[in-house]
Amino acid sequence: MTRPDTAFSGPELCAKSARDVITLLRKGEVTTDDLITASVTRMDQVEAAVNAVVTRCPDRARAATAAKDSLLAGLPIGIKDLNPVEGVRTTFGTKGMADHVPSASDPLVLRLEERGGVVLGKTNTPEMGAGANTFNAVFGATRNPWDTRMNAAGSSGGAAVSLATGELWLSHGSDFGGSLRSPANYCSIVGLRPSPGIAGGSSAHLGFTNGGVDGPMARDVMDCALFLDAMAGYDPIWPISFPAPETSYFETARRDAGNIRIAYTRDLNGFAAVTSEIDTVLRGALDSLRLPNVTVEDHCPDLPRLDETFRALRCMSFMGSYQVTPESVTKHYKDTIKGNLADARAMTFDDYVQAERDRAAIYNTMAAFFQTHDVLACPVNGLAPLPVEIEYPKEVAGRPMRDYIDWLQFAFLATVAGLPALSLPVGFTPSGMPVGLQLVGPPRGEARLLQVAHTLEQTLNLPVTLIDPIVR
Repeated sequence: MTRPDTAFSGPELCAKSARDVITLLRKGEVTTDDLITASVTRMDQVEAAVNAVVTRCPDRARAATAAKDSLLAGLPIGIKDLNPVEGVRTTFGTKGMADHVPSASDPLVLRLEERGGVVLGKTNTPEMGAGANTFNAVFGATRNPWDTRMNAAGSSGGAAVSLATGELWLSHGSDFGGSLRSPANYCSIVGLRPSPGIAGGSSAHLGFTNGGVDGPMARDVMDCALFLDAMAGYDPIWPISFPAPETSYFETARRDAGNIRIAYTRDLNGFAAVTSEIDTVLRGALDSLRLPNVTVEDHCPDLPRLDETFRALRCMSFMGSYQVTPESVTKHYKDTIKGNLADARAMTFDDYVQAERDRAAIYNTMAAFFQTHDVLACPVNGLAPLPVEIEYPKEVAGRPMRDYIDWLQFAFLATVAGLPALSLPVGFTPSGMPVGLQLVGPPRGEARLLQVAHTLEQTLNLPVTLIDPIVR
């Protein structure tokens, strides 16, 4: 279906792109204080309906200083409530840390502030970032602005909603099992999971692991590229980090993409379940992209043992975090997290070694695939948003889901193979809910992925999302 009619009643400044606002900041035509006022005004308008920005810090933001010639030039941004911000309540969505106020900021937060970002608020997340429906016992549920009865996915649900409603211009997310891709999909914004090492994302006690990464979320591809530039670069505190490219992601993204070769798979060779409703929207979008410089074919490489490999990596991550978390926090964990920990304890050393072997094989397969294709396109999620009260679907397209991880299977490939992946808005279901197309790019191929995504975005000519929450 075509985009539903929507309204936006927020301040005019909130409707502008991040890059346009940064231009105004550099020219001195607006101040950071003006932007904070506009953003807080918009939060006051919509937060009762969506519950996205759960902690605000306007006084801290007004006291911040940012050079006009810095990359973000004093632009207010959102930080997910999994990343500490000095002096700002950071709960991780868990009751055991409900009153936690860190004395130091996460290294990525420091980087963003050094590059001109001004933290204005913390965005909602499920407990410890576990689960693809954003709710927790501290702040409650974040609701989808396209229909507030529905969920906004997770775990970066608050970030996605803050962008779709115009509360913030850029908002930070993180991703292990689609945690920024799924909310981007459900809210009609852009979310990019970068290759491991670009934007931090590994905790100090698991610095060499690369399943979970931080990444940019924005209203369109060019703002997303700009935000990635603000995140990118080598830092010795991150063992797997590497330098930013000589040519910025923003510069590359806006260049002519030339010939684009897309392979589309509706279900990753039957691995992931998808409804006909979602497949129909995605195929319709791809059909409109069949241009002289764009080829689209149905194809997917073989990806054996993808499920087992992803689950092993996730188990290691969960156990690594649990071992250094005090019992005063872990005793509050929801049942799904306890189930994750039980799965981790059941794993053997042989299981982990096999997973690393399987992971290498999948990576090699994908490296060969990208010799003949620019991106692998597939769904982000196999079904449209569900009512916010439902933690996860029990079945998708008639296929039973064993647990809340099963319905996220489209996210597994990028995580396992360490590939960049982007959710691009491309259409809507008959009921008016957004649908995004997932584009998976080559290893460390963010620049080309963004370039391709920008070309597709321009070709589809979908308006950028800005919406007053639709309360039903």
